[in-house]
Amino acid sequence: MKTFTLDEAQSLLPLVESLLKRVTDSKLAAEAIESELSALGRRIHVAGGMNVDVAKVAGQRAALEQHVQHAREILKEIDDIGVQVKDLDTGLLDFPCRVEDEVVLLCWKSGETTIEHWHTMEAGFKGRQPIDDRFRRRSTQDNRPN
Repeated sequence: MKTFTLDEAQSLLPLVESLLKRVTDSKLAAEAIESELSALGRRIHVAGGMNVDVAKVAGQRAALEQHVQHAREILKEIDDIGVQVKDLDTGLLDFPCRVEDEVVLLCWKSGETTIEHWHTMEAGFKGRQPIDDRFRRRSTQDNRPN
C-alpha cells in the first residue's frame, strides 16, 4: 500500500479533486440516462406497450455504458495513485499515511480546502480527528537533506 506524507497528499488534492469531479459528472450523467430509460419502461408497462424509437433507446443505452465505463476508468486512475475513494456521493477520499509505525488515513471531503483530519483504518469517517503535529513533523523530517 502506498503511503503519503501530509505534504504529498496535500499536493495531490488539485489532481484528485479534478478526477473526482469528472467521475461524479459521469456518474450523474449515467444516472440521468438510467432514470429516463426506467421511466420509459414504466410508461410501456402502464400503457401495455407502445411505439418506441429503438435507435434512440439504443443510443441512450450506449451513452449510459460509456459514462459508466468512463467513471470506472477514472476511479481506477485515482486508485492507481494510491488514494482511496470512500464515498463518491459526498466526495470522501482517504490517503494512507504512516505515522509512528502505524498506517492511518488522512481524510479529505469535497469542499474542504486542505486536509485537516485523519482517522485510524478501523474508525472510519466517524472517528475523524484533527491533524496534529505528528503529521506536520513527519512531513518536515521527510524533506530534510541527507
